[in-house]
Amino acid sequence: MAATPNPDAARPLALVTGASRGIGAAIAVALAPRCDLLLTARTREALADTAAAARHAGAHVVAELAASLDHAAGREALLAALQQHAPEGVDVLVCNAGVAPSAPLHRTDDAIWSEVLAVNLEAPFVLSRALVPKMARRGRGRVVFVASTAALKGYRYTAAYSASKGGVVALMRALAAEYADKGVTINAVCPGFVDTDIVKHAAAHIATRTGKDEATARAELARFSPLQRLVTPEEVAALVAFLVGDAAATIHGQAIAQDGGETTL
Repeated sequence: MAATPNPDAARPLALVTGASRGIGAAIAVALAPRCDLLLTARTREALADTAAAARHAGAHVVAELAASLDHAAGREALLAALQQHAPEGVDVLVCNAGVAPSAPLHRTDDAIWSEVLAVNLEAPFVLSRALVPKMARRGRGRVVFVASTAALKGYRYTAAYSASKGGVVALMRALAAEYADKGVTINAVCPGFVDTDIVKHAAAHIATRTGKDEATARAELARFSPLQRLVTPEEVAALVAFLVGDAAATIHGQAIAQDGGETTL
């Protein structure tokens, strides 16, 4: 895959899930100079701003696809749309869509567990099963899963989320072993707390539970990092863009922590 746009060569086609906001939107913009894009979110309307920003950054947005990944019918509809817009598959798969509710174990009911596993783990598996073999047949491809430091360590009140992200890392490693000699690199990025709506909602939840104000709760989340700050969506997107490029051709089967040293120091 070309690391920079080449007017004489076809641009790689990238699918980014959860592209309407936060990390997904930043990834779409970061990939725009080098990739044509298929973008997904729960509704097409939610993708309008991301698609506009990606086009401004140089991308041809092939399609904006509505995809409710928390149930089988939604995942099947996405696969049908992909067959229409990219019958030969994609060159880059970025599985970013995720949900992150928090609850103590005794309040983590079957509905929470099922939704989190469906969006965070089952959807990446279904998309990988559909698209990675096509990459292997062409002898090229990039897969990046957006996981979390929750896959590498434990956090309180995150049984479902941590299990799903740990599963994503295990899925990545299994696929990386299976496709190591097929020209497809498969990796996961594991950010710490990122300055997105998920952190905003987490801070609000902490504030409600503890009586602290949201700014204090947000600062507590930032202090998980030895750098004493949140990761930005653009920093995660830059790492994903690097893994998609030629310079990362030998990086394979890695769960890369992007956490300011939280999981190692």
